[in-house]
Amino acid sequence: MLLIGPFSQILPMVDLPHKGAIADEQLPVIAGGGIVVDRGRIVTTGLFKSLREAYPACEVCFIDKPMVLLPGFIDCHTHICFDGNRSRDYAMRIAGKTYLEIARAGGGIWDSVTKTRLADEDTLLAGLVERANRHLKEGVTTIEVKSGYGLNMDGELKMLRTIQAAAAQTKASLIPTCLAAHMKPKDFTGTEKDYLDWILKELLPVVKQERLSDRVDIFVEETAFAAGDALAFLQAAHQMGLAATVHADQFSTGGTAVAVAAGALSADHLEASGEKEIALLAAADTVAVVLPGASLGLGMQYAPARKLLDAGASVAIASDWNPGSAPMGDLLVQAAVISAAEKLSTAEVLTGLTTRAAAALQLSETAGLKNGYVADMQAYPTPDYRDILYFQGKMKPAMVWKRGVLI
Repeated sequence: MLLIGPFSQILPMVDLPHKGAIADEQLPVIAGGGIVVDRGRIVTTGLFKSLREAYPACEVCFIDKPMVLLPGFIDCHTHICFDGNRSRDYAMRIAGKTYLEIARAGGGIWDSVTKTRLADEDTLLAGLVERANRHLKEGVTTIEVKSGYGLNMDGELKMLRTIQAAAAQTKASLIPTCLAAHMKPKDFTGTEKDYLDWILKELLPVVKQERLSDRVDIFVEETAFAAGDALAFLQAAHQMGLAATVHADQFSTGGTAVAVAAGALSADHLEASGEKEIALLAAADTVAVVLPGASLGLGMQYAPARKLLDAGASVAIASDWNPGSAPMGDLLVQAAVISAAEKLSTAEVLTGLTTRAAAALQLSETAGLKNGYVADMQAYPTPDYRDILYFQGKMKPAMVWKRGVLI
């Protein structure tokens, strides 16, 4: 066993509401705390002095500088398996070109599909591992990773196999999601519904057989898939034993209703969500995942995180790290930015990066410093946890532990 401490403050992020608004006064804070870990799990937390007395034979890792200890962050929505970039798209966008104009010029999702299809697995693997390790260094210990830039049998399987291979080459935990329903590929002969049927009948059985993913995602949008077709797709995927998440309400509404009706774990994006969608999410167990990186990259409004919380929804914050609309990939910067824009409390932001993000991925023992939980942790070089958002993401963790091991 290992005792780590003393920390100026420990924020265990436990015993907090799963839904709705949270005041900072509700955050449990242990001053002068320590934590005992054993074989990758948390044994207990408490006052460092008391833990030394209770565990006299325990090896001690002394923290000799002011530090705040938190659980590792969870990024529950990324697209970090890809090749190439879309800086040309970005330059066109900030010069005033529309989404359709960029797509007609050869940009958009299809540009990433083309480049990712051409890339070999070694190239994809190297890029994915590099991005995952950067996230890990910045305190993100668990990362959801989507496919969706293959959009055919070979391309989707190559991406999912690459994510599986990367999981063995990074200490970060990678959660693979099959997003073959990102858009209907240009080279598919048939309707959008025909393409979804192909995913269900041809691709997903292979994904299940090779145990490449137990989750699916679909983009519900006027430029992607209609709500009725998406709901039927998710219901069929559920019958196959697959969990669901939905790209919802990014540019137009409809996706949230699909996510709630399908019992999806999360509805992600939500920039276009209105009062109807907010009420649906407040009444459901579906986590509302907001993606401030996409709002920054596209120059559009943020998801209504404040209204969602006040209505009683569960709100998580994710990066949407991708080569097109959200290339920054800095989760803490994005969380700090949306906290200022949407007036989110520090408690709401930190739960959105830990416990509520964990719920979107069905990870019940990952996001809190609680007895028996996985010892994924990070420590910031400050005596006051409020400094973390105050510096708007510029302050990074000085120490990160994965399963109790300092990395």
